[in-house]
Amino acid sequence: MHPLFILSVVFSWSIALVWTQRVLSVARNLPRVPNLLDRRYDPPQQAGPGRPQITVIVPARNEASDIEATLRSLLAQTIPLEILAVDDRSTDATGTIMDRLAAEDVPAGKYLSVIHVESLPSGWLGKNHAMALAARQAATLWLLFTDGDIAFREDSLERALRYAQDAADHLVLLPTLILKTAGESMMAAVFQSFTLLAWRPWKIADPRARRESIGMGAFNLIRSDVYRAVGGFEAAPLEVLEDLRLGYAVKRGGYRQRFVLGRGLVRLHWAPGAFGMVRNLTKNIFATFRFRLSLLFGAWIGLFLLCFAPLAALLGPWPIRSAGLVSMAMIVMLYALTSRYYNRVGLGYVLTFPVAAALVLYAMLRSTLVTLLRGGVVWRGTFYPLDELRRNAGPLR
Repeated sequence: MHPLFILSVVFSWSIALVWTQRVLSVARNLPRVPNLLDRRYDPPQQAGPGRPQITVIVPARNEASDIEATLRSLLAQTIPLEILAVDDRSTDATGTIMDRLAAEDVPAGKYLSVIHVESLPSGWLGKNHAMALAARQAATLWLLFTDGDIAFREDSLERALRYAQDAADHLVLLPTLILKTAGESMMAAVFQSFTLLAWRPWKIADPRARRESIGMGAFNLIRSDVYRAVGGFEAAPLEVLEDLRLGYAVKRGGYRQRFVLGRGLVRLHWAPGAFGMVRNLTKNIFATFRFRLSLLFGAWIGLFLLCFAPLAALLGPWPIRSAGLVSMAMIVMLYALTSRYYNRVGLGYVLTFPVAAALVLYAMLRSTLVTLLRGGVVWRGTFYPLDELRRNAGPLR
């Protein structure tokens, strides 16, 4: 038997074993992640009286198309809330909309205030500065950091608070994507599948799993004393992935961190179309690898082999083809699992896996090349130099 054939068989089955181990681990452990739609977190028939326990901080720059819906969904919550809406140097009607809503008669138990940021201090990313500024003014037990394009179901914060009061110092709720096109569904399916290849959400609650931490810009609920104890956003003013960095700091500080599900409780339309999603990744992907080319290209090669070696194996002789079939069966199983527990995407989208995987690999290269050619990151109209971002890119795991 030719050595090259033996090497090809060993390689193909090694890929198959990686897929099998990872997917079976997801199948065994993902059901353990708490779900806020569980009946034990149902709000009581009548909301209790009292002042707000949560301050919701909503930074927004040029979000005129979404900010009103976001704020109204917060004003409709079933529990008392303080809302601090931060107009971060918007050049559209974002600030005007915020002011108009604050001037209206808001529901009982709700308090809406607007902070206008006119200029960005040196050494800060705009969003980090906006959130840190608002957090200094908050006096409640809990802080919720969210974005200006999020829609909240009316009981979402009450469910989250009922869970967090007993179980968490920092709670992240997975948002549900609003998918308007087939391209968006295709990319959502592959994103959520790839995430589970490198990350174990069921380990978030384990204090011994220091490398598994979480933060999400759409829903970061944290005790105010814990936020201040880890330094808040002042601790990483130029961190591009400020949500992940906050989660890392919480976990490293030994505080109780939890990741929960709850389809439909928090919703957002992340980007229009498949290429809109690719463009949205330009800021984040290279930053995820701490702006280090060696890490990014190592991950790129590994992901390329995991995705396309099984497809190539299907064209080989039976010992190799069987390994490819095992890998593809695991990919189908992973798509089914993520659709069940994360965003609901039809299993038929597994047929688009090669195209979606290729677009993710393209997005990784695009993020790197654009950042290098620009010499930095442009986000929401502001340029941040790469050298400065690299110096401030701390660990995430």
